[in-house]
Amino acid sequence: MIEKIKHWVDENKASIRSTYDHLHANAEVSWKEEKTTEYLCQQLKLLDIPFQTFEDHTGVIGYWGNKEEGCVIGLRADIDALWQIVDGEWKANHSCGHDAHMTILLYTIACLKKVGFSPKGLIKIIFQPAEESGKGAQALIDKGVMDDVEYLLGLHVRPIQELSFGEASPAIYHGATTLLKGKVEGRQAHGARPNLGINAADSLGAIIQAVNAVKIDPTVSASAKVTMVQAGGNNMNIIPGYAEFGIDIRAQNNEVLQQLVPQVKHAVLTAGAANGAQVKVEELAAMVAAEPNKKMEGIVTEAIVAALGENALAAPPVTPGGEDFHFYHHSFPHIQATMVGLGTDLYPGLHDPNMSFNLDSLQNGVKVLAVSTVKLIEQESKEYAGNSK
Repeated sequence: MIEKIKHWVDENKASIRSTYDHLHANAEVSWKEEKTTEYLCQQLKLLDIPFQTFEDHTGVIGYWGNKEEGCVIGLRADIDALWQIVDGEWKANHSCGHDAHMTILLYTIACLKKVGFSPKGLIKIIFQPAEESGKGAQALIDKGVMDDVEYLLGLHVRPIQELSFGEASPAIYHGATTLLKGKVEGRQAHGARPNLGINAADSLGAIIQAVNAVKIDPTVSASAKVTMVQAGGNNMNIIPGYAEFGIDIRAQNNEVLQQLVPQVKHAVLTAGAANGAQVKVEELAAMVAAEPNKKMEGIVTEAIVAALGENALAAPPVTPGGEDFHFYHHSFPHIQATMVGLGTDLYPGLHDPNMSFNLDSLQNGVKVLAVSTVKLIEQESKEYAGNSK
């Protein structure tokens, strides 16, 4: 079966690349992935895979197999893009690799079907919206998509600083993240009489300094920084009375993040209001840190070696980046999950508007995810058969 998978993937290189090119050229931001969802539905139809969509948001879930015959395994890919300036123009842009993730998941299913694999159990093919918002996973949880899932596999392309092309890791140890959004309400005044106003820009300056001054345990990787500020209008002779700001908070584990967030909020509210302004802050999104799973990492390790060779196996990268994939296990502790790290020579980095990577890694991703799925189902089928006797 493994050799059949590898041969099929190599034979379908051009088709894999064509699908990626289509998804890359038609990027859509969080919660607006309408055409992307439609395209994924069309592809599932071609594969004769039943699927479910949602009336109130994007995304699609495919169903292959029967859960009465074995375990329920989720294979998940994110589908949204970022909104950023690319070559001087604001546009939706796949600079986080979600176009690659969708392509790899589609061809994992296509490959397994074409080589004659038949799952003993149910595979849920999860195309999740709005990962970049930090709320896409929760939306599917609220819809009951994860209620019966027992095992979960994901995959993410990695920057060259973590993994090289040809390498893959059985996990990615993402950190925890919280995003804050705040508002400052001061009082407008003429620029000639600043004493009559309350300058929201002054509050922003104090907030930035206060956030930078927050300290936490130096033995654990963590950071807090202001990442967005907006104040004033087009006139330079008006004391701005209103401003907005955003803050990105990260820590390598959930415990440190839980300590850091309230400290940052306190610093913001205290410093921003020192000049008499009113400051409000709210949590926009939160992502939990990864929790290692030895069983799933062991299965994926075997799959990487079988699919790409022993030299391809790399240790799981530890990264301060966040991923809402890990929220599934956090919400359902019984779900055994891991996210494959795929080496792609991605440069200069994720979320860079000019990010690029070696597209031959798409084939490696399909091979690893397909073999991982086969090995997981085979192992669980043996345990399921033993338990049913």
